[in-house]
Amino acid sequence: MMINVTRSSMPAFDEYMEEIKEVWDSRWLTNMGPKHKQFQEQLKAFLEVDNVDLFCNGHMALEMAIQAMGLTGEVITTPFTFASTTHAIVRNGLTPVFCDIEPDTYTIDTSKIEALITDKTSAIIPVHVYGNVCNIEEIERIAKKHGLKVVFDAAHAFGEKYKGRGIGSFGDASMFSFHATKVFHSVEGGAVCFHDEAFGLDLYRLKNFGIRGPETVDAVGANAKMNEFSAAMGICNLRHLEGEIAKRKEAAHRYRKHLEGVAGLKLPFKQDTVNYNYAYFPVLFDKEVFGKSRDEVAEKLAENGIGARKYFYPICNDFDCYKDKYDVNDTPVARDVALKVLTLPLYADLVLEDVDRICKIILGK
Repeated sequence: MMINVTRSSMPAFDEYMEEIKEVWDSRWLTNMGPKHKQFQEQLKAFLEVDNVDLFCNGHMALEMAIQAMGLTGEVITTPFTFASTTHAIVRNGLTPVFCDIEPDTYTIDTSKIEALITDKTSAIIPVHVYGNVCNIEEIERIAKKHGLKVVFDAAHAFGEKYKGRGIGSFGDASMFSFHATKVFHSVEGGAVCFHDEAFGLDLYRLKNFGIRGPETVDAVGANAKMNEFSAAMGICNLRHLEGEIAKRKEAAHRYRKHLEGVAGLKLPFKQDTVNYNYAYFPVLFDKEVFGKSRDEVAEKLAENGIGARKYFYPICNDFDCYKDKYDVNDTPVARDVALKVLTLPLYADLVLEDVDRICKIILGK
């Protein structure tokens, strides 16, 4: 049986059926119904944030957060992220300015941000990568000094805390993705956490056709609402999140048991200030030391029915749609990590004996 890089966590079938019974009976399927409101309030409490709004997916959540913030000109971000981060900037008519990453956490290198700031810069959009948290204090210091907005892409960091504080409470806004591949999901979905209620009103209007009231449409908006079935899935999965993370942690520790200390392998960096969600298990392969390249390991795993992922490769400034505008050599750390990184299968239901087998294949045993 194929072992994919991830496998969606699911509640018991009967549990989900019970959760959607109310939806079935009421026929209130979308448009911010009871399940939407229940999920929204539960997330607000769980994430320990001032405000949260729900979206049909994480990408639209980020794209509309950028638009609601009224950003202009240039936005400093990282190339070591999923396509959505960069596309959300560009689709708002803005110009991404790529900053290199730290070699350990793979998050944006804050020591290189200020050199990229110009009179056109309006914001920084950093990304918490693989569950590693950005240098939040330095990002906020730089933003305050230069009058910039900060929107965190926290798609990889749901359920985490940084120095005891919910990760969604930082910056002017933070975006979460609830895609089926994530630690926590609502099949498809996303959220924006924020402090400013005026910003929240603009955000709401953008996701709901610019509608403010039954007879008032005072802005141009789109349709990015979360439906009731997704909200119900989110409610169910939130109940089990702690247990799912514990299972992921056990699998991650099993990987470390086999791979820690192996020459030529670089395992995930551990930040003492972060309560992890164990979203991913990235490994960097140095062929000169380990003897096999990332691509060779990925091929060998695939031959054995194991789907690892080159995540993130290529990096955003090397995409076909952007490469004519950027030079990937301007971000050498991100370029080099992208050539070596392989994320190994990690999910709550991953059998520990399968972790053992994956490691044996990697080590050639």
